[in-house]
Amino acid sequence: MSEFSGAGNDDLSLPKATVQKIISEIIPPELSFSKDAREALIECCIEFIMILATESNDIAEKEAKKTIASDHVVKALAELGFHNYIEPINKVLDEHKEHAKGKEKKHNKFMKSGLTEEELLKQQEELFRQSRSRLQHQSSSIAVPTVKTEDEDPKIKTEGA
Repeated sequence: MSEFSGAGNDDLSLPKATVQKIISEIIPPELSFSKDAREALIECCIEFIMILATESNDIAEKEAKKTIASDHVVKALAELGFHNYIEPINKVLDEHKEHAKGKEKKHNKFMKSGLTEEELLKQQEELFRQSRSRLQHQSSSIAVPTVKTEDEDPKIKTEGA
């Protein structure tokens, strides 16, 4: 075991259902994977993630960065000798960046509306006007208690009088 195993790390785990799904996708259906083997695999994965995260953090700190970026993780893989993983990781990162760009465009409500900024502003102003009107209508139908002033009621004295 490494320096990462031990006190304080007992609560670290990976979702068993996710690990089982990954295992099921990799091994042929005629093979089984025992619970002990799954637990050992989870422990190895946690260990790998902790070592990779520590190395990535060290690289980020050397670059005076406060956030670990994907580039730091790729450099950490190289430093730890996992050169075979770098090309697939870079491919996945590129796919993720493309997917994120597409998602960004899809979620832009302004672009999706098909309306100009002026038209959207007019709609917004109209909604505000309707809301103010409803609010005024509601407040006029609510009985508001009146407050008497000193002039109306001689029993009321203001400070300094």
